[in-house]
Amino acid sequence: SQFLALIFSTLSLSFLHSLSLFFFFSLLLVFSVTDLELFRQELRPVIILYHPKWVSLCYQKQLLAFCSWFCCIALASLQQAVVTMNNFQQYRHIASPGWRLGWTWAKKEVIWSMMGGQTTEQGDCSKFKAGIPHCCKKDPTVVDLLPGTPYNQQIANCCKGGVLGSWVQDPTNAVSSFQVSVGRAGTTNKTVKVPKNFTLSAPGPGYTCGPAKIVKPTQFIQADKRRVTQALMTWNVTCQYSQFLAQKTPSCCVSLSSFYNDTIVPCPTCACGCQGNSSLSGSCVNSQTPHLASVVSGSGKNNLSPLVQCTSHMCPVRIHWHVKVNYKEYWRVKVTITNFNYRMNYSEWNMVVQHPNFDNLTQLFSFNYKSLTPYGSINDTAMLWGVKFYNDFLSQAGPNGNVQSELLFRKDKATFTFDKGWAFPRRIYFNGDNCVMPPPDAYPWLPNAGSRQEVSLFALVIAYLVALVFYAHA
Repeated sequence: SQFLALIFSTLSLSFLHSLSLFFFFSLLLVFSVTDLELFRQELRPVIILYHPKWVSLCYQKQLLAFCSWFCCIALASLQQAVVTMNNFQQYRHIASPGWRLGWTWAKKEVIWSMMGGQTTEQGDCSKFKAGIPHCCKKDPTVVDLLPGTPYNQQIANCCKGGVLGSWVQDPTNAVSSFQVSVGRAGTTNKTVKVPKNFTLSAPGPGYTCGPAKIVKPTQFIQADKRRVTQALMTWNVTCQYSQFLAQKTPSCCVSLSSFYNDTIVPCPTCACGCQGNSSLSGSCVNSQTPHLASVVSGSGKNNLSPLVQCTSHMCPVRIHWHVKVNYKEYWRVKVTITNFNYRMNYSEWNMVVQHPNFDNLTQLFSFNYKSLTPYGSINDTAMLWGVKFYNDFLSQAGPNGNVQSELLFRKDKATFTFDKGWAFPRRIYFNGDNCVMPPPDAYPWLPNAGSRQEVSLFALVIAYLVALVFYAHA
């Protein structure tokens, strides 16, 4: 009987190979960027891994019909899914502590095992006696594994700590993947149901995900290129970012200055909140506070909320644009980025600047540069970011919390002028967020433009009343 049981179990496992199917689950982070060339990530076929406890259970208890049938049914409904996240945003990346992806199962699915990622909670798995699944929650949340994970727990494009690079700045690291083994999922494209209620945190709010859309099944080309296999199902999910959902107040501001005027135009007052209004500004620390390090480390448990230096603008980041030198055929600008946030180090930061003279940018010092052309032939937008291992890391608030560079522009006689604030940027983004600009009438003006005539409203009213009195007595 033991010999027959072994043969029957072996036949059942052979029959299992013909029943086992897998599907590919692709998650795309797609954003509205003009003239963006999309790409499809090529993945190798996934081989189904059978649960060892089920197989050993069949051999040990030697239950012919019941045990073999249980193995076949349980393993045949075990599906492999590979989730691939592509960041198609040109200048917005996901920094540490990384992304968190969640969804809600359509039926009673469970996750038996994972590679390249893990769920944050296991959930209630008390119903399972033979083997304990990786996660039994109806709404699991998955995070990426950290660098240095053992190779037998990795897959391609995993284990980056949840960090996703932007499409322009670091396209090779703009992809992240993990693999899940799902039980109770079904065996055909009719019984496998698409999950719903997808959520993406990066690491806080801001992203809104749409419903999953079933697309053409992904095909895999074998190594010899003579055979093509196909996944059971493929569906895509699109998540979009909104700065208004991510934070109640702006996260950066811009200040201006020039060589031809002694006036330094600061960031607008209360640009990112006010010190007296805790609901808008959060908390701030005076840079002259004694024992500053202990105050910063012991203030609050949520490291995602900013703890900024007390300023008039209360912004975590300030970008200063200084028109430095005027040459005969060129002019030079110095850009300084200062971090006022004591809780945040900005790794792989980037900045997008809109200015009409970027079509004649001649030289850039200590920053990387790429032209962005959202309007076709108009080249007035540039993306700037730090040099790897030199200044791509913006430290937290303090003496080292700044990076700077200089830009050299060639003059275009048809458009160049220092008059009416032309030399200052039209708009600036930091890490994809729009920064608050000073009002145009506050820009530094040329000395020969004449002094500004400031007339108070009270003087105008008095003059008007005097004119009426004289008119009445005339």
